[in-house]
Amino acid sequence: MERLSGTIERITYYNDENGYSVLKVLPDQRRMDAARDGTIAVVGIMPELQISMTVAFTGEWVEDKTYGKQFRAVTVEAVAPTSIQGLSNYLGSGLVKGIGPVTAERIVKHFGKKTIDILDNDPERLYETGIKPQLIKRLIDTWAQTQNANAAMIFLQNFGVSSKLATRIYNELGDETMSKVRSDPYTLADEVHGIGFIKADAIAQNMGVELDAHGRIRAGLHYALNQMANEGHVFMPRERLLEKTAELLKIEQTERLDLALGQELEHHELVSDPALNDDGQQIEAIYLPRFHFCERKVAQRLHSLNETPSPLMDEVRGMNWKEFLSDLSEQSDQGLSAQQQDAVRAALAYKISVLTGGPGTGKTTTLRMVIEALQSLEFTFLLASPTGRAAKRLSESTGCAASTIHRMLGYSPVEGFTHDQDDPLDADMVIVDETSMVDLILFHHLLKAIRPETHLLLVGDVNQLPSVGAGNVLHDVIDSGLAHVTRLETIFRQGQDSHIVVNAHRVNQGELPFMDNNSADFFFFGADDPGKAAELVVDIVKNRLPAKFGVDPIRDVQVIAPMYRGPAGVDALNALLQKTLNGGVARRAEKQIGERVFRLGDKVMQTRNDYDKDVFNGDIGRIYGFDFDDGKLRVMMDDGQMVEYSWKETDQLRHAFCISTHRSQGAEYPVVVIPILAQHYMMLQRNLLYTAITRAKQVVVMVGSRRAVGMAVNNNKVAERYSNLLTRLRNVQFDEPDFDDEEDEEFDDSFGGMGR
Repeated sequence: MERLSGTIERITYYNDENGYSVLKVLPDQRRMDAARDGTIAVVGIMPELQISMTVAFTGEWVEDKTYGKQFRAVTVEAVAPTSIQGLSNYLGSGLVKGIGPVTAERIVKHFGKKTIDILDNDPERLYETGIKPQLIKRLIDTWAQTQNANAAMIFLQNFGVSSKLATRIYNELGDETMSKVRSDPYTLADEVHGIGFIKADAIAQNMGVELDAHGRIRAGLHYALNQMANEGHVFMPRERLLEKTAELLKIEQTERLDLALGQELEHHELVSDPALNDDGQQIEAIYLPRFHFCERKVAQRLHSLNETPSPLMDEVRGMNWKEFLSDLSEQSDQGLSAQQQDAVRAALAYKISVLTGGPGTGKTTTLRMVIEALQSLEFTFLLASPTGRAAKRLSESTGCAASTIHRMLGYSPVEGFTHDQDDPLDADMVIVDETSMVDLILFHHLLKAIRPETHLLLVGDVNQLPSVGAGNVLHDVIDSGLAHVTRLETIFRQGQDSHIVVNAHRVNQGELPFMDNNSADFFFFGADDPGKAAELVVDIVKNRLPAKFGVDPIRDVQVIAPMYRGPAGVDALNALLQKTLNGGVARRAEKQIGERVFRLGDKVMQTRNDYDKDVFNGDIGRIYGFDFDDGKLRVMMDDGQMVEYSWKETDQLRHAFCISTHRSQGAEYPVVVIPILAQHYMMLQRNLLYTAITRAKQVVVMVGSRRAVGMAVNNNKVAERYSNLLTRLRNVQFDEPDFDDEEDEEFDDSFGGMGR
């Protein structure tokens, strides 16, 4: 490795995504191979530098076919200018607003080569120069901030941290960056948003941290629990946690691992509690504190809600249900089956009730009758769903206002949830649709905001995929016996030549769907090879469906794939469909951001809730325009809302020509195309195929192998989730004494971001 030092004359290029830079540097010593102006081209990944900075690089000389000889930098560090002219140029380069070349020359003339030493160690002496005090104060503040930032950025870069990531770290930790990272690099995973264990561990390894260091084991325990939470688990059995942590850290299970876990429990960074396994035997469960807290509070609040009488219960006590329901049906011109009548009665007469059933079984009709019953009795209600798309569907199907659960609870990123036990929801009944998507933490916040006398009606298809977040709330409430549960089983919505509903129920019952293509709305195209299946999906979307049904291939057709990877996965199909449906238009505006190309007319999906923009996870729209001067793109959402994103904010978006089955939950589309192949075996489960089929309103097309369909239908081994909520709901005594109110509030406030 060679060393090159000099002054930055020009910054030709800087990529703030990865820190790749092209600089023109005037070396300290004249070189024969320099350009005519005496500069050297320096390239590489580095922090964002400034013109007139004096820097030292280590790296190697390379010969570029286009640009000739360059110095490829591996490391870079800022060094103080040594010449009077260099000092003057540096201070007058625009580093501080208001201090130009003349003022800079005045400072350097006063202090000479001691200028840098004065700035670093005795900045108050700058007032000797007679320059305006406000300029001096600005220089002192900026100099300290710039020097600290540069030192931190270069310090982090030495351990393999990209410029973009280093900037994020410094913005979060400020002047404590170096001391905190030196002391414990895993603090990055705890304190810097977007840096998880993997990135923190890579930095730690570059710093020489031992594989079995206490700090690494401690961070690994938390990482393992978070990983399992991402898979839906609320806790982990102690032995399984130790095994998983050792596996992730690539270390042996030793006393150091046990000791680290013991210390985390002693310091209340983790929580231990008894739980029951599938065989009813007691085990030691290890929780992240927020999940332990939420699980206990959900059980306590459900029991309390169930035991508190209500004005609605008083109103319907002794009611002639036959006459009431008959009058209700007559007024609405809507007949109800015995099961549906039972569901309406349960919602009014019981504090907690559940309405579940598959497609076409009349959940929406029943829900409308519950609403009409409440309106006829003059009781108030609120309607909510976990996602914006599901809330929109709920509103359309009931004719009443509905919102996301977060919006109903008044959530904002800064303030958290507005509605809680101190400011509860003003309603006699809260109705939540698509409850299978609700995880433990969001359910906790919902229950906090429900008054003890309010009724809770949970609606959803319990056979769909469980929530993405931890917990199995709807299943646990149903199995607990705490709620009155109505399972709708009779199929009402099914045309004579329709197979969507019947095939959904066949899959749910463990039977193969009809794949003979003899219906008007359910089709199967065989293709065992993933590459050929992907090509067939594109042909069906672009040509066959529009020709047969007159549908728009982008607006009306949604491709839903089981997994992201592979030739027929979400990522590959998105690339193919973008190229085919929106790629060959001349002069169509586009912008490459990172590895992705966003093009005018592209179909995109919002991937997280953004309350400032009023868009939510799962919202779909089309790219409507670009503003290249301000670095922004505009998306027209399906509901007609125009949303603006800066280039940096596009990380909230992903292409949506094809989406995953999990991301399709809570939505309905006119036409659904489902690639299903043996290569998807890791995700081939009955509830996943069932969920994909039930997203379609008019047409389903499956593309792939019959063997893969059979694999999915026959795999009903839904992965069990470690959760103790069901035990707590079945036995109120299982939960230890309540937190007192102050402890409850203090703990809950410390996890104000839960459920975001």
